[in-house]
Amino acid sequence: MFDLDAYLARIGCSGVAREPSLATLAAVCAAHPAAIAFENLDAFTGRAPQLAPEALQAKLVGRRRGGYCFEQNALLRLALLALGLEVTSLAARVVWGAAADAPRRPRTHMLLLAALPDRPGERFLVDAGFGGHLLDAPLRFEPGLVQPTPSGTQRIVRDGDEFVLEAALPAGWTAAYRFTLEPQHPADYEPLNWYTATRPGGLFVHNLKLERLTPGLRAGLLNDSLTMRPSDAPAWARRIESADELAQLLDTVFNLEPPEPAASLYERIPKGLGGPYLPAA
Repeated sequence: MFDLDAYLARIGCSGVAREPSLATLAAVCAAHPAAIAFENLDAFTGRAPQLAPEALQAKLVGRRRGGYCFEQNALLRLALLALGLEVTSLAARVVWGAAADAPRRPRTHMLLLAALPDRPGERFLVDAGFGGHLLDAPLRFEPGLVQPTPSGTQRIVRDGDEFVLEAALPAGWTAAYRFTLEPQHPADYEPLNWYTATRPGGLFVHNLKLERLTPGLRAGLLNDSLTMRPSDAPAWARRIESADELAQLLDTVFNLEPPEPAASLYERIPKGLGGPYLPAA
């Protein structure tokens, strides 16, 4: 069974009202990415993450570990169901960073659509696992509505039979992923998880990617490149130049205890690049 008490303690929400309300949903959506970092350490070190509820609780709740979308949102789904919300699991095609004419990608992202019993007719997009641009608030599922959140401004737009989540960035509206409303079952994510974590040319196999979103800071790490975006100051970036520095960042910035020593992680990560390392096909 899902241990709601342990989950709420892990994200610092033990005092939240345990009811299916918008206030509770908002509190959980803000606290989850602040406490449980996005990380792909398992895929990067040659392990496919396990999605069974007991495995998710042991790793993300019982230890100082995070996970990527299939883990983060599967755990969040369990919590929201335990709080009495209605939850539909969905799958998306990631387009973040891709050219407009790029080939169509497979569905490799999990997101959630939540409904509250006291707000009939309303639904909310909920996502604790989109590494690269984590969300800290539920978004009303109302296409075209511009929605400010504590960490940025988002909107959902309709494009034919699909919906697109977009973020307002300095360069303009930027698409994060495309999705439909076709419900997915836990078994549907097993092959997607395996493909994402083990594909020889995959992003998460060759690159270490971390992100944590707290009320005052969006911190991200791609291999040896650290980016810090404070809410009250200009963003800045720098290179990580030693295993000791990586170990300190894992502990203090990302609140993570890695599955193997930071020295071996640092030795393995690609260095000095302007973006992710993707081997030639």
